[in-house]
Amino acid sequence: MKKLLVILVLFCVLSANAVAQAPLPPPVKNTFNKLTSYPELSSYIELLGKQPGLLKVEVIGHSVKGRNLYALKFSSSEFGRDTSKIKILIFAQQHGNEQSGKEGVLLLAPELLKPENHYLFGKIDLVLVPQVNPDGSEVNKRRNANGMDLNRNHLILTEPETIALHRLFDRYLFEVTMDVHEYSPFGEEWQKYGYRKNTDENIGTTTSLNVPESIRKLSDNDYLPFIFRYLKDRNFSSFTYCPGGPPEIDYIRHSTFDINDGRQSFGIQGSFSFIQEGMNGKDDSIENLQHRAEGQMTGMRGLLEYVYMNHARIRTLVSNERKKLCSPDPGREISIQSVHVSNGQELKIPLYSYFSHKDSLVTVKDYRPVVKSVYDVGKPLGYLIPKDCTALLDWAGRQSLVQFPLNRQSGDQYMQYMINSIDSIDFEGEKVVDPELTLNLLKKLPSDPGFIFIPASQLKGSLLVLALEPKSMLGLATYPKYAHLLKAGKPWPVIRVVKK
Repeated sequence: MKKLLVILVLFCVLSANAVAQAPLPPPVKNTFNKLTSYPELSSYIELLGKQPGLLKVEVIGHSVKGRNLYALKFSSSEFGRDTSKIKILIFAQQHGNEQSGKEGVLLLAPELLKPENHYLFGKIDLVLVPQVNPDGSEVNKRRNANGMDLNRNHLILTEPETIALHRLFDRYLFEVTMDVHEYSPFGEEWQKYGYRKNTDENIGTTTSLNVPESIRKLSDNDYLPFIFRYLKDRNFSSFTYCPGGPPEIDYIRHSTFDINDGRQSFGIQGSFSFIQEGMNGKDDSIENLQHRAEGQMTGMRGLLEYVYMNHARIRTLVSNERKKLCSPDPGREISIQSVHVSNGQELKIPLYSYFSHKDSLVTVKDYRPVVKSVYDVGKPLGYLIPKDCTALLDWAGRQSLVQFPLNRQSGDQYMQYMINSIDSIDFEGEKVVDPELTLNLLKKLPSDPGFIFIPASQLKGSLLVLALEPKSMLGLATYPKYAHLLKAGKPWPVIRVVKK
Protein backbone atom coordinates (compact mmCIF):
# COMPACT_ATOMS: atom_id res chain seq x y z
CA MET A 1 0.00 0.00 0.00
CA LYS A 2 2.85 2.38 0.88
CA LYS A 3 4.55 1.53 -2.41
CA LEU A 4 1.36 2.34 -4.34
CA LEU A 5 1.03 5.65 -2.46
CA VAL A 6 4.61 6.60 -3.35
CA ILE A 7 3.96 5.81 -7.01
CA LEU A 8 0.80 7.93 -7.02
CA VAL A 9 2.58 10.88 -5.39
CA LEU A 10 5.45 10.60 -7.86
CA PHE A 11 2.97 10.50 -10.77
CA CYS A 12 1.24 13.66 -9.53
CA VAL A 13 4.57 15.48 -9.13
CA LEU A 14 5.69 14.48 -12.61
CA SER A 15 2.33 15.56 -14.08
CA ALA A 16 2.52 18.93 -12.32
CA ASN A 17 6.08 19.43 -13.56
CA ALA A 18 5.03 18.52 -17.09
CA VAL A 19 2.35 21.20 -17.00
CA ALA A 20 4.69 23.72 -15.43
CA GLN A 21 7.23 23.07 -18.20
CA ALA A 22 4.68 23.40 -21.00
CA PRO A 23 5.97 25.62 -23.81
CA LEU A 24 5.10 29.28 -23.73
CA PRO A 25 2.04 30.16 -25.82
CA PRO A 26 3.04 31.77 -29.13
CA PRO A 27 1.85 35.30 -28.29
CA VAL A 28 4.02 35.29 -25.15
CA LYS A 29 6.93 33.65 -26.94
CA ASN A 30 6.66 36.35 -29.62
CA THR A 31 6.39 39.04 -26.89
CA PHE A 32 3.15 40.16 -28.57
CA ASN A 33 5.18 41.75 -31.36
CA LYS A 34 3.70 39.60 -34.10
CA LEU A 35 0.52 37.67 -34.74
CA THR A 36 0.51 33.95 -34.18
CA SER A 37 0.72 32.25 -37.56
CA TYR A 38 -1.19 29.11 -38.45
CA PRO A 39 1.97 26.92 -38.32
CA GLU A 40 2.80 28.33 -34.87
CA LEU A 41 -0.76 27.74 -33.67
CA SER A 42 -0.79 24.18 -35.02
CA SER A 43 2.55 23.26 -33.48
CA TYR A 44 1.58 24.72 -30.11
CA ILE A 45 -1.80 23.01 -29.98
CA GLU A 46 -0.24 19.68 -30.85
CA LEU A 47 2.29 20.17 -28.03
CA LEU A 48 -0.50 21.06 -25.59
CA GLY A 49 -2.36 17.95 -26.64
CA LYS A 50 0.56 15.84 -25.42
CA GLN A 51 0.24 17.23 -21.89
CA PRO A 52 -1.12 14.62 -19.47
CA GLY A 53 -4.52 15.07 -17.93
CA LEU A 54 -7.40 17.29 -18.95
CA LEU A 55 -6.86 18.20 -22.59
CA LYS A 56 -7.61 16.28 -25.75
CA VAL A 57 -7.11 17.88 -29.15
CA GLU A 58 -9.41 17.09 -32.05
CA VAL A 59 -9.48 18.27 -35.66
CA ILE A 60 -13.17 18.99 -36.31
CA GLY A 61 -12.82 19.91 -39.98
CA HIS A 62 -10.76 21.82 -42.50
CA SER A 63 -10.84 25.28 -44.03
CA VAL A 64 -11.37 25.96 -47.72
CA LYS A 65 -7.59 25.71 -48.22
CA GLY A 66 -7.30 22.55 -46.14
CA ARG A 67 -6.03 23.98 -42.87
CA ASN A 68 -7.03 22.17 -39.68
CA LEU A 69 -9.83 23.49 -37.51
CA TYR A 70 -8.81 22.57 -33.96
CA ALA A 71 -11.02 21.88 -30.95
CA LEU A 72 -9.35 21.83 -27.52
CA LYS A 73 -11.53 19.61 -25.33
CA PHE A 74 -11.06 20.02 -21.57
CA SER A 75 -12.61 17.42 -19.27
CA SER A 76 -11.72 15.58 -16.09
CA SER A 77 -13.39 12.50 -17.59
CA GLU A 78 -14.51 11.41 -21.05
CA PHE A 79 -15.84 14.57 -22.69
CA GLY A 80 -19.62 14.83 -22.59
CA ARG A 81 -20.12 11.53 -20.76
CA ASP A 82 -20.82 12.95 -17.30
CA THR A 83 -24.37 14.31 -17.58
CA SER A 84 -24.05 16.21 -14.29
CA LYS A 85 -21.60 18.61 -15.95
CA ILE A 86 -22.44 21.56 -18.16
CA LYS A 87 -20.89 21.82 -21.61
CA ILE A 88 -19.41 25.11 -22.85
CA LEU A 89 -18.25 26.00 -26.37
CA ILE A 90 -16.06 29.08 -26.93
CA PHE A 91 -14.94 29.83 -30.48
CA ALA A 92 -12.89 32.70 -31.90
CA GLN A 93 -11.74 34.37 -35.11
CA GLN A 94 -14.59 33.77 -37.49
CA HIS A 95 -13.28 37.01 -39.00
CA GLY A 96 -9.67 36.60 -40.03
CA ASN A 97 -8.70 40.21 -39.31
CA GLU A 98 -9.98 40.02 -35.72
CA GLN A 99 -6.88 38.50 -34.19
CA SER A 100 -7.05 39.05 -30.43
CA GLY A 101 -9.67 36.35 -29.81
CA LYS A 102 -7.35 33.69 -31.19
CA GLU A 103 -4.43 35.06 -29.16
CA GLY A 104 -6.66 35.14 -26.06
CA VAL A 105 -7.59 31.48 -26.46
CA LEU A 106 -3.90 30.60 -26.78
CA LEU A 107 -3.29 32.41 -23.47
CA LEU A 108 -6.27 30.77 -21.77
CA ALA A 109 -5.57 27.15 -22.70
CA PRO A 110 -2.31 26.70 -20.70
CA GLU A 111 -3.83 28.60 -17.76
CA LEU A 112 -6.62 26.03 -17.57
CA LEU A 113 -4.06 23.22 -17.42
CA LYS A 114 -2.54 24.60 -14.22
CA PRO A 115 -3.52 22.51 -11.16
CA GLU A 116 -5.06 25.49 -9.34
CA ASN A 117 -7.66 25.81 -12.11
CA HIS A 118 -8.67 22.15 -12.31
CA TYR A 119 -11.60 22.76 -9.96
CA LEU A 120 -13.54 24.22 -12.91
CA PHE A 121 -13.74 20.82 -14.54
CA GLY A 122 -15.58 19.27 -11.66
CA LYS A 123 -18.67 20.96 -13.11
CA ILE A 124 -17.66 21.93 -16.64
CA ASP A 125 -16.70 20.25 -19.90
CA LEU A 126 -15.17 22.90 -22.17
CA VAL A 127 -14.28 23.14 -25.85
CA LEU A 128 -12.12 25.99 -27.14
CA VAL A 129 -11.95 26.54 -30.90
CA PRO A 130 -9.17 29.12 -31.24
CA GLN A 131 -9.51 29.83 -34.94
CA VAL A 132 -12.58 29.23 -37.11
CA ASN A 133 -11.09 31.07 -40.10
CA PRO A 134 -7.38 30.17 -40.48
CA ASP A 135 -7.31 31.10 -44.18
CA GLY A 136 -8.54 34.62 -43.46
CA SER A 137 -6.18 34.91 -40.51
CA GLU A 138 -3.09 34.15 -42.56
CA VAL A 139 -3.81 37.10 -44.87
CA ASN A 140 -5.44 39.21 -42.13
CA LYS A 141 -8.71 39.47 -44.08
CA ARG A 142 -12.25 39.31 -42.70
CA ARG A 143 -13.65 36.65 -45.02
CA ASN A 144 -12.69 33.05 -45.69
CA ALA A 145 -10.94 31.83 -48.86
CA ASN A 146 -14.29 31.62 -50.67
CA GLY A 147 -14.93 35.29 -49.94
CA MET A 148 -17.68 34.45 -47.43
CA ASP A 149 -18.31 36.26 -44.17
CA LEU A 150 -18.52 33.24 -41.86
CA ASN A 151 -20.56 35.11 -39.27
CA ARG A 152 -23.30 35.49 -41.89
CA ASN A 153 -23.27 31.82 -42.80
CA HIS A 154 -24.83 30.06 -39.82
CA LEU A 155 -28.26 29.64 -41.37
CA ILE A 156 -27.36 28.61 -44.90
CA LEU A 157 -24.20 26.70 -43.85
CA THR A 158 -22.42 26.66 -47.20
CA GLU A 159 -18.84 26.95 -45.88
CA PRO A 160 -16.71 24.10 -44.50
CA GLU A 161 -15.71 26.14 -41.45
CA THR A 162 -19.26 26.88 -40.26
CA ILE A 163 -20.41 23.37 -41.15
CA ALA A 164 -17.63 21.95 -38.95
CA LEU A 165 -18.58 24.24 -36.06
CA HIS A 166 -22.24 23.23 -36.24
CA ARG A 167 -21.39 19.54 -36.53
CA LEU A 168 -19.44 19.96 -33.28
CA PHE A 169 -22.41 21.68 -31.64
CA ASP A 170 -24.87 19.07 -32.90
CA ARG A 171 -22.72 16.29 -31.45
CA TYR A 172 -22.62 17.66 -27.90
CA LEU A 173 -25.50 20.19 -27.74
CA PHE A 174 -23.54 22.66 -25.62
CA GLU A 175 -25.62 24.46 -23.02
CA VAL A 176 -23.40 27.58 -23.13
CA THR A 177 -21.64 29.21 -26.09
CA MET A 178 -19.55 32.31 -26.68
CA ASP A 179 -18.51 33.76 -30.05
CA VAL A 180 -15.37 35.93 -29.71
CA HIS A 181 -14.82 38.87 -32.08
CA GLU A 182 -13.29 42.33 -32.31
CA TYR A 183 -14.89 45.67 -33.13
CA SER A 184 -13.23 48.66 -34.78
CA PRO A 185 -14.25 52.10 -33.46
CA PHE A 186 -12.04 54.11 -35.79
CA GLY A 187 -14.44 54.84 -38.65
CA GLU A 188 -14.49 58.17 -40.48
CA GLU A 189 -18.04 59.01 -39.37
CA TRP A 190 -17.04 58.64 -35.72
CA GLN A 191 -13.98 60.84 -36.25
CA LYS A 192 -16.20 63.54 -37.73
CA TYR A 193 -18.54 63.13 -34.77
CA GLY A 194 -15.61 63.76 -32.43
CA TYR A 195 -15.95 60.67 -30.27
CA ARG A 196 -15.41 56.93 -30.56
CA LYS A 197 -16.04 53.79 -28.54
CA ASN A 198 -13.15 52.88 -26.28
CA THR A 199 -14.12 49.92 -24.10
CA ASP A 200 -11.87 46.88 -23.95
CA GLU A 201 -14.72 44.36 -24.15
CA ASN A 202 -18.28 44.65 -25.40
CA ILE A 203 -20.59 41.81 -24.37
CA GLY A 204 -23.77 40.98 -26.29
CA THR A 205 -26.63 38.68 -25.33
CA THR A 206 -29.24 37.01 -27.51
CA THR A 207 -31.86 39.44 -28.78
CA SER A 208 -34.08 37.36 -31.08
CA LEU A 209 -37.62 37.13 -29.71
CA ASN A 210 -37.55 33.45 -30.60
CA VAL A 211 -34.76 32.72 -28.12
CA PRO A 212 -36.52 31.58 -24.93
CA GLU A 213 -37.36 34.61 -22.80
CA SER A 214 -36.10 32.99 -19.59
CA ILE A 215 -32.64 32.62 -21.13
CA ARG A 216 -32.62 36.21 -22.38
CA LYS A 217 -33.60 37.49 -18.93
CA LEU A 218 -30.87 35.54 -17.14
CA SER A 219 -28.33 36.80 -19.67
CA ASP A 220 -29.32 40.46 -19.36
CA ASN A 221 -30.18 40.66 -15.67
CA ASP A 222 -27.56 38.40 -14.12
CA TYR A 223 -24.68 37.55 -16.44
CA LEU A 224 -24.02 41.05 -17.77
CA PRO A 225 -23.71 42.68 -14.30
CA PHE A 226 -21.43 39.81 -13.26
CA ILE A 227 -19.08 39.99 -16.22
CA PHE A 228 -18.88 43.80 -16.09
CA ARG A 229 -17.76 43.59 -12.43
CA TYR A 230 -15.40 40.72 -13.20
CA LEU A 231 -13.65 42.65 -15.97
CA LYS A 232 -13.54 45.91 -13.97
CA ASP A 233 -11.92 44.14 -11.00
CA ARG A 234 -9.17 43.02 -13.38
CA ASN A 235 -8.66 46.47 -14.91
CA PHE A 236 -10.52 45.96 -18.17
CA SER A 237 -13.32 48.28 -19.24
CA SER A 238 -16.55 46.82 -20.63
CA PHE A 239 -20.00 47.72 -21.87
CA THR A 240 -23.05 46.21 -23.49
CA TYR A 241 -22.52 45.46 -27.17
CA CYS A 242 -24.55 48.15 -28.95
CA PRO A 243 -23.70 48.82 -32.60
CA GLY A 244 -25.02 51.69 -34.67
CA GLY A 245 -24.40 55.38 -34.42
CA PRO A 246 -22.73 57.79 -34.19
CA PRO A 247 -25.35 59.14 -31.80
CA GLU A 248 -27.95 61.45 -33.35
CA ILE A 249 -26.65 60.49 -36.81
CA ASP A 250 -27.87 56.90 -36.62
CA TYR A 251 -29.71 55.02 -33.90
CA ILE A 252 -28.01 52.75 -31.36
CA ARG A 253 -29.38 49.21 -30.92
CA HIS A 254 -28.44 46.02 -29.13
CA SER A 255 -26.78 44.05 -31.90
CA THR A 256 -28.99 42.15 -34.36
CA PHE A 257 -31.96 39.82 -33.98
CA ASP A 258 -30.78 37.80 -36.99
CA ILE A 259 -30.22 34.09 -36.31
CA ASN A 260 -27.53 33.82 -38.98
CA ASP A 261 -24.56 34.42 -36.67
CA GLY A 262 -22.51 32.47 -34.16
CA ARG A 263 -24.42 33.67 -31.13
CA GLN A 264 -28.09 33.44 -32.08
CA SER A 265 -27.84 30.37 -34.32
CA PHE A 266 -27.05 28.49 -31.10
CA GLY A 267 -29.20 30.68 -28.86
CA ILE A 268 -32.31 29.81 -30.85
CA GLN A 269 -31.66 26.19 -29.91
CA GLY A 270 -32.03 27.04 -26.24
CA SER A 271 -28.37 27.76 -25.51
CA PHE A 272 -27.10 30.36 -23.05
CA SER A 273 -25.18 32.25 -25.75
CA PHE A 274 -23.09 35.40 -26.01
CA ILE A 275 -20.89 37.45 -28.27
CA GLN A 276 -17.73 39.09 -26.91
CA GLU A 277 -16.19 41.92 -28.92
CA GLY A 278 -12.73 43.20 -28.00
CA MET A 279 -11.44 46.48 -29.40
CA ASN A 280 -9.28 46.21 -32.51
CA GLY A 281 -6.01 48.07 -33.04
CA LYS A 282 -6.11 51.39 -34.87
CA ASP A 283 -3.25 51.08 -37.34
CA ASP A 284 -2.60 47.35 -37.49
CA SER A 285 -3.53 44.10 -35.83
CA ILE A 286 -0.58 44.04 -33.42
CA GLU A 287 -1.19 47.44 -31.87
CA ASN A 288 -1.67 46.99 -28.13
CA LEU A 289 -1.96 43.25 -28.79
CA GLN A 290 -1.03 42.11 -25.28
CA HIS A 291 -3.74 44.15 -23.57
CA ARG A 292 -6.30 43.13 -26.18
CA ALA A 293 -5.47 39.43 -25.95
CA GLU A 294 -5.47 39.49 -22.15
CA GLY A 295 -8.82 41.29 -22.15
CA GLN A 296 -10.33 38.62 -24.40
CA MET A 297 -8.87 35.87 -22.22
CA THR A 298 -10.24 37.52 -19.09
CA GLY A 299 -13.73 37.76 -20.57
CA MET A 300 -13.66 34.09 -21.53
CA ARG A 301 -12.39 33.13 -18.09
CA GLY A 302 -15.17 35.19 -16.54
CA LEU A 303 -17.75 33.19 -18.45
CA LEU A 304 -16.25 29.96 -17.09
CA GLU A 305 -16.38 31.29 -13.53
CA TYR A 306 -20.00 32.40 -13.88
CA VAL A 307 -21.12 29.09 -15.36
CA TYR A 308 -19.19 27.17 -12.70
CA MET A 309 -21.02 29.06 -9.95
CA ASN A 310 -24.43 28.79 -11.65
CA HIS A 311 -24.11 25.49 -13.51
CA ALA A 312 -27.15 23.78 -11.94
CA ARG A 313 -29.38 26.79 -12.58
CA ILE A 314 -28.26 27.11 -16.21
CA ARG A 315 -28.47 23.37 -16.93
CA THR A 316 -32.03 23.21 -15.56
CA LEU A 317 -33.08 26.31 -17.49
CA VAL A 318 -31.61 25.10 -20.78
CA SER A 319 -33.01 21.58 -20.32
CA ASN A 320 -36.53 22.86 -19.66
CA GLU A 321 -36.49 25.22 -22.64
CA ARG A 322 -35.14 22.54 -24.97
CA LYS A 323 -37.90 20.17 -23.90
CA LYS A 324 -40.41 22.83 -24.92
CA LEU A 325 -38.70 23.26 -28.28
CA CYS A 326 -38.79 19.52 -28.94
CA SER A 327 -42.39 18.97 -27.86
CA PRO A 328 -45.35 19.34 -30.24
CA ASP A 329 -46.56 22.89 -29.78
CA PRO A 330 -48.61 23.78 -32.85
CA GLY A 331 -49.91 27.30 -32.93
CA ARG A 332 -47.19 28.89 -30.78
CA GLU A 333 -46.37 32.26 -32.26
CA ILE A 334 -43.00 32.68 -33.99
CA SER A 335 -41.84 36.19 -34.85
CA ILE A 336 -40.65 36.27 -38.46
CA GLN A 337 -40.43 40.06 -38.84
CA SER A 338 -39.15 42.34 -36.07
CA VAL A 339 -37.88 45.85 -35.58
CA HIS A 340 -35.69 47.73 -33.08
CA VAL A 341 -37.73 50.27 -31.10
CA SER A 342 -37.26 52.75 -28.27
CA ASN A 343 -38.66 52.21 -24.78
CA GLY A 344 -38.28 55.88 -23.87
CA GLN A 345 -34.92 55.47 -22.17
CA GLU A 346 -31.75 57.34 -23.02
CA LEU A 347 -28.37 55.61 -23.04
CA LYS A 348 -25.26 56.88 -21.32
CA ILE A 349 -22.52 55.43 -23.48
CA PRO A 350 -18.80 55.67 -22.60
CA LEU A 351 -16.87 57.24 -25.49
CA TYR A 352 -13.38 58.62 -26.03
CA SER A 353 -13.37 62.32 -26.92
CA TYR A 354 -11.12 63.44 -29.76
CA PHE A 355 -11.46 66.96 -28.30
CA SER A 356 -10.38 66.36 -24.69
CA HIS A 357 -8.51 63.09 -25.34
CA LYS A 358 -10.33 61.61 -22.37
CA ASP A 359 -13.08 59.08 -21.80
CA SER A 360 -16.48 60.63 -21.23
CA LEU A 361 -20.17 59.75 -21.13
CA VAL A 362 -22.36 60.76 -24.05
CA THR A 363 -26.15 60.68 -23.94
CA VAL A 364 -27.82 58.80 -26.78
CA LYS A 365 -31.39 59.93 -27.37
CA ASP A 366 -32.16 57.72 -30.39
CA TYR A 367 -31.65 54.52 -28.43
CA ARG A 368 -33.62 51.43 -29.48
CA PRO A 369 -32.93 48.61 -27.01
CA VAL A 370 -36.19 46.70 -27.55
CA VAL A 371 -36.92 44.19 -30.30
CA LYS A 372 -40.61 44.25 -31.24
CA SER A 373 -42.37 41.74 -33.44
CA VAL A 374 -44.30 43.13 -36.39
CA TYR A 375 -45.35 39.83 -38.00
CA ASP A 376 -45.93 36.45 -36.36
CA VAL A 377 -46.91 33.03 -37.67
CA GLY A 378 -48.22 30.04 -35.80
CA LYS A 379 -45.77 27.19 -35.46
CA PRO A 380 -46.98 24.32 -37.68
CA LEU A 381 -46.58 20.59 -37.12
CA GLY A 382 -43.91 20.77 -39.76
CA TYR A 383 -43.17 21.34 -43.42
CA LEU A 384 -43.24 19.25 -46.58
CA ILE A 385 -40.32 19.69 -48.97
CA PRO A 386 -40.76 18.42 -52.54
CA LYS A 387 -38.28 15.64 -53.28
CA ASP A 388 -37.15 17.44 -56.43
CA CYS A 389 -36.32 20.63 -54.48
CA THR A 390 -32.68 19.66 -53.97
CA ALA A 391 -31.59 23.12 -52.80
CA LEU A 392 -33.84 22.90 -49.73
CA LEU A 393 -33.17 19.23 -49.04
CA ASP A 394 -29.43 19.81 -49.22
CA TRP A 395 -29.84 22.70 -46.78
CA ALA A 396 -31.86 20.52 -44.39
CA GLY A 397 -29.08 17.94 -44.52
CA ARG A 398 -26.39 20.51 -43.73
CA GLN A 399 -28.46 21.67 -40.77
CA SER A 400 -28.83 18.04 -39.58
CA LEU A 401 -32.60 18.51 -39.35
CA VAL A 402 -34.72 15.53 -38.39
CA GLN A 403 -36.73 14.47 -41.44
CA PHE A 404 -38.99 11.60 -42.50
CA PRO A 405 -40.79 10.32 -45.58
CA LEU A 406 -44.32 11.68 -45.71
CA ASN A 407 -46.77 9.73 -43.53
CA ARG A 408 -50.25 11.12 -44.09
CA GLN A 409 -52.26 11.51 -40.89
CA SER A 410 -56.05 11.75 -40.94
CA GLY A 411 -56.04 14.80 -38.67
CA ASP A 412 -53.53 16.80 -40.73
CA GLN A 413 -54.21 19.66 -43.09
CA TYR A 414 -51.88 20.86 -45.83
CA MET A 415 -51.59 24.55 -46.64
CA GLN A 416 -49.55 26.33 -49.29
CA TYR A 417 -48.69 29.97 -49.85
CA MET A 418 -49.43 31.69 -53.15
CA ILE A 419 -46.99 34.52 -53.84
CA ASN A 420 -49.11 37.38 -55.16
CA SER A 421 -46.38 40.00 -55.44
CA ILE A 422 -42.94 40.75 -54.04
CA ASP A 423 -42.15 43.97 -52.19
CA SER A 424 -39.29 44.78 -49.80
CA ILE A 425 -38.86 45.60 -46.12
CA ASP A 426 -36.11 47.31 -44.14
CA PHE A 427 -33.94 44.98 -42.06
CA GLU A 428 -31.43 46.93 -39.97
CA GLY A 429 -30.66 49.34 -42.80
CA GLU A 430 -30.81 46.80 -45.63
CA LYS A 431 -33.67 45.87 -47.94
CA VAL A 432 -34.89 42.26 -48.02
CA VAL A 433 -37.80 40.70 -49.88
CA ASP A 434 -41.27 40.95 -48.37
CA PRO A 435 -43.87 39.09 -50.44
CA GLU A 436 -47.59 39.66 -50.39
CA LEU A 437 -49.21 36.26 -50.14
CA THR A 438 -52.27 34.19 -49.38
CA LEU A 439 -52.34 30.86 -47.55
CA ASN A 440 -54.56 28.26 -49.21
CA LEU A 441 -55.88 24.94 -47.98
CA LEU A 442 -54.93 22.08 -50.29
CA LYS A 443 -57.69 19.54 -50.91
CA LYS A 444 -55.07 16.96 -51.83
CA LEU A 445 -51.34 16.65 -52.23
CA PRO A 446 -49.81 15.97 -55.61
CA SER A 447 -48.40 12.44 -55.78
CA ASP A 448 -45.45 13.45 -57.93
CA PRO A 449 -42.62 14.23 -57.06
CA GLY A 450 -43.44 13.25 -53.47
CA PHE A 451 -42.39 14.98 -50.26
CA ILE A 452 -40.07 14.81 -47.26
CA PHE A 453 -41.59 15.81 -43.92
CA ILE A 454 -39.54 17.96 -41.52
CA PRO A 455 -41.22 18.23 -38.10
CA ALA A 456 -41.17 21.51 -36.18
CA SER A 457 -41.02 19.64 -32.86
CA GLN A 458 -37.22 19.42 -32.76
CA LEU A 459 -34.41 21.46 -31.26
CA LYS A 460 -34.09 23.51 -34.44
CA GLY A 461 -37.85 23.95 -34.77
CA SER A 462 -37.85 27.74 -34.41
CA LEU A 463 -34.94 27.99 -36.84
CA LEU A 464 -36.93 25.83 -39.26
CA VAL A 465 -39.91 28.19 -39.16
CA LEU A 466 -37.74 31.27 -39.63
CA ALA A 467 -35.94 29.65 -42.55
CA LEU A 468 -38.92 28.29 -44.50
CA GLU A 469 -41.61 30.93 -44.08
CA PRO A 470 -41.53 33.03 -47.29
CA LYS A 471 -42.37 36.25 -45.44
CA SER A 472 -39.57 35.79 -42.92
CA MET A 473 -37.09 38.67 -43.07
CA LEU A 474 -34.46 36.15 -41.87
CA GLY A 475 -35.52 33.31 -44.17
CA LEU A 476 -33.82 31.41 -46.94
CA ALA A 477 -35.72 33.42 -49.56
CA THR A 478 -33.64 36.49 -48.63
CA TYR A 479 -30.42 34.77 -49.82
CA PRO A 480 -29.39 34.74 -53.50
CA LYS A 481 -28.91 30.98 -53.40
CA TYR A 482 -32.63 30.49 -52.71
CA ALA A 483 -34.16 33.58 -54.31
CA HIS A 484 -35.36 31.54 -57.31
CA LEU A 485 -37.87 29.76 -55.07
CA LEU A 486 -39.83 32.99 -54.55
CA LYS A 487 -41.73 33.96 -57.72
CA ALA A 488 -44.69 36.30 -58.06
CA GLY A 489 -47.77 34.48 -59.31
CA LYS A 490 -46.35 31.09 -58.30
CA PRO A 491 -46.87 28.93 -55.21
CA TRP A 492 -44.14 28.73 -52.58
CA PRO A 493 -42.84 25.16 -52.94
CA VAL A 494 -42.85 24.41 -49.19
CA ILE A 495 -46.14 23.15 -47.71
CA ARG A 496 -47.21 23.78 -44.12
CA VAL A 497 -48.62 20.84 -42.17
CA VAL A 498 -51.14 21.86 -39.49
CA LYS A 499 -53.82 20.22 -37.33
CA LYS A 500 -57.45 20.52 -38.37
